[in-house]
Amino acid sequence: MNPTRFHWQGLEQVAAHILSRAGVREKDARMVAESLVHADLRGIESHGLSRLPIYVQRIEAGLIELSLPPEPVTRQGATSLIDGKNQLGAVVGMAALEEAMELARQNGIGFVGVRHSNHFGSCSYYAEKAIAAGMILLVLSNAPSAMAPTGGIQPFFGTNPIAIGIPAGEEPAYLLDMATSVAARGKIALAAKTGTTIPQDWAIDADGLPTHDPHKALLGSLLPIGGAKGYGLSMFIDILCGLLTGAAAGASVKSLYDNWHDPQNIGHVFLCIDVQRFLPVDAFLQKMDEYIREIKKVPRAAHVAEILIPGEIEQRKMAAHKQDGIPLTQTVVEDLNKLCSGYGIDLAQAVYRV
Repeated sequence: MNPTRFHWQGLEQVAAHILSRAGVREKDARMVAESLVHADLRGIESHGLSRLPIYVQRIEAGLIELSLPPEPVTRQGATSLIDGKNQLGAVVGMAALEEAMELARQNGIGFVGVRHSNHFGSCSYYAEKAIAAGMILLVLSNAPSAMAPTGGIQPFFGTNPIAIGIPAGEEPAYLLDMATSVAARGKIALAAKTGTTIPQDWAIDADGLPTHDPHKALLGSLLPIGGAKGYGLSMFIDILCGLLTGAAAGASVKSLYDNWHDPQNIGHVFLCIDVQRFLPVDAFLQKMDEYIREIKKVPRAAHVAEILIPGEIEQRKMAAHKQDGIPLTQTVVEDLNKLCSGYGIDLAQAVYRV
């Protein structure tokens, strides 16, 4: 069976069943599955179901804590520090998001730091949840070493993503989700897995030379966005998510893939703002709509058909994938089939049918 398109809800069910049979609590399994399929719906394959096999491998190896829920270590005023207890990253991320939104309802703003977490998927998953609640969210996370400081050739910082979600009314919400590297490491890992090349400005090899070869890139270093500016932003995120929270930082953050002894101890930061503390929500949404429409009316270059706002391309992909099915690469399909076979699940139930 080599299907190319799958129904998104079917994929969520398959992924949730796999995780449940691997020992994840049913509620958590459904949420982690939703977070992975969310990335595939938005066309971010590097953070989608391609990550499910390594999640399951780490669960099976006893490297993920499945029984202890994340919990606040301290909570003072509008701030909170959460111990993720080495749970699946998306479980920790949702606990932190809920804590940040509750603090924002109480105080107008909620600042939540997280330690002892794992890879938590696409940041946009959490930003989208906050947008739906009518709140503004900033999400930061550090990550395993993949990017050298400007001038260096040995990785020290992670791709250290940042996402910002801001609700709008009739217009698409603002949803910026980006790595501080030119490309996410997951995209290079996916290129290596599928046998494709990468743009030369994505990474350098172990000798510090630009490369099209994803395998050499994985042995070398990713490049930061905007040169030293991206390096500085990545360092800032690492300080907040790692040093401030008590999580690992820099080269101490453990790899998701080649570390079979220690927890990752990733750190996150969730900053949530309750819009209605500043303006009535309806008034803010109207202002956002007017603002976005003004941006879209800006005179365009000759070759540009339309001005888009951050997140709009992914939002359109999501709508298309919900209607026409999610395309998965043959490699991802094969990996999912192996997981399904091991846990007695039929992937065919998720195949998209017109």
